[in-house]
Amino acid sequence: MTDQSLPTLDLSPEFVEAAQTSKAWPFEEARKLVKRIEKRDPSQPVLFETGYGPSGLPHIGTFGEVARTTMVRTAFRVLTEDRIPTRLICFSDDMDGMRKIPENVPDRSALEPYLQMPLTAVPNPFGGDHESFGHHNNAMLRRFLDTFGFDYEFVSATDYYKSGQFDEILLRAVERYQKIMDVMLPTLGEERRATYSPFLPISPTSGQVLYVPIKEVNAKDGTITFADEDGKDVTLPVTGGNVKLQWKPDFGARWAALDVDFEMFGKDHGPNMAVYDKICKVLGGTPPEHYVYELFLDDKGEKISKSKGNGLSIDEWLTYAPTESLALYMFQKPRTAKRLYFDVIPKAVDEYFSHLDAFTRQDEKARLSNPVWHIHSGKPPLTNAASIPFAMLLNLVSASNADSKDVLWAFISRYAPGVTAESNPRLDELVGYAIRYFEDFVKPNKSFKTPDEVERAALQDLDGKLAALPADADGNVIQDAVLDVARGIERYQDPKKKGPDGGPGVSVAWFSALYQLLLGQEKGPRFGSFVALYGINETRDMIEKALSGELSGQ
Repeated sequence: MTDQSLPTLDLSPEFVEAAQTSKAWPFEEARKLVKRIEKRDPSQPVLFETGYGPSGLPHIGTFGEVARTTMVRTAFRVLTEDRIPTRLICFSDDMDGMRKIPENVPDRSALEPYLQMPLTAVPNPFGGDHESFGHHNNAMLRRFLDTFGFDYEFVSATDYYKSGQFDEILLRAVERYQKIMDVMLPTLGEERRATYSPFLPISPTSGQVLYVPIKEVNAKDGTITFADEDGKDVTLPVTGGNVKLQWKPDFGARWAALDVDFEMFGKDHGPNMAVYDKICKVLGGTPPEHYVYELFLDDKGEKISKSKGNGLSIDEWLTYAPTESLALYMFQKPRTAKRLYFDVIPKAVDEYFSHLDAFTRQDEKARLSNPVWHIHSGKPPLTNAASIPFAMLLNLVSASNADSKDVLWAFISRYAPGVTAESNPRLDELVGYAIRYFEDFVKPNKSFKTPDEVERAALQDLDGKLAALPADADGNVIQDAVLDVARGIERYQDPKKKGPDGGPGVSVAWFSALYQLLLGQEKGPRFGSFVALYGINETRDMIEKALSGELSGQ
């Protein structure tokens, strides 16, 4: 159990009433749980569970399950006015055999002798104090969950099997062996049916998890008999960590053993959901409420895999952005497949602070739909300390070639007198993130366009407009000047928009050209606001470099 305690919630009658009809997906799921327990003893805790397979380094999708489940748990607490106890278990399937060696571990050949061994019996390839590969990966997950402040209980399958906490359900599985087989066999191919068993014995000879036919199941003695790797028949009790269950029966058995009320999992588990439920019922349990979410994709549109190490790791996201931005990404459209790669980070950061800023102006109903309410378990901070968008900071780094916080703060302090790193530590944090993100992802891909004749004339006109503005002109005044340049240029006119004089408005092509000519990228922030932050004289210098070919290298 972590040292974190559940936050106190606003349970005023108005707030609870608004929650009853909130369309935010965590409340929709929580209402199903409320209905589920209507006739149950209210002193019995409602158990939320998330599962984790530590076959590779934990990725962001793993964090997402805990974050999203916590959001449903918080919504449930509001709907029940926090009168019913709740628990959240993070369950690690660390007794699974290592079926293949992950690609992102050092010295992969050193792990080859340990294939098919339980993950908690595989040596830790990363060194350090953790006694096994499974323990190392569990520790990585727990470290992050603790850092984020989740209230949870961590459960190891190895501990539960070996300590006897699963003995009762395993003995029941022996007794109802044929009923489990009746559920499983129709889901398997002909060849697999011939050798399938829901029990996977741990070889007394090699310590490997064996996928072998079971020759005898003795319900009276609670034992199974199988041929070990040396060909000799071995009889083992199913209790005490001598066997584990195949993953599909294991799902249902765990639900029955722990009396799980809610679990979410990825779309790849969707086709097996009915099997999990049937196994749970066979073993005397009630299947939990489910929530099936879409899978995350990498930059190539492929499913993220722990063993491949594609996509983003937890630590990688947190190198470039605060945890709240990651939680926001998890909250948004869980049932829509989304790319989980570095280029989604800036938008997630700015959207988080935008939602946080809006929260203070919203009524109860709107707040319950605001992502920050769910991200912060009903207690979002009431001040929006990050007063400059992250995308703007990135472009400021790009234009100034800043490689230190001091350089960026010189611009920020001039733009917002009195604002310092000490008075606004959250903004200072974003400044550091922006520098790192720019160096690793923006700078290597910068490509400045050489201006053609139309663009040269437009830049010269823009330079003149900026020169005529007062040094302290704000972003709106500067934006008007930037728009004014484009209104008279046919290339940048948009007949679908109306200008202030009734003529055509300005197309996005004008701003795209400015970003490519001056910043070396296709997209950017509101240009007037950027100039106000970066400085009019500094922007004019940048225009001069673009006209001389210094930026594009011509």
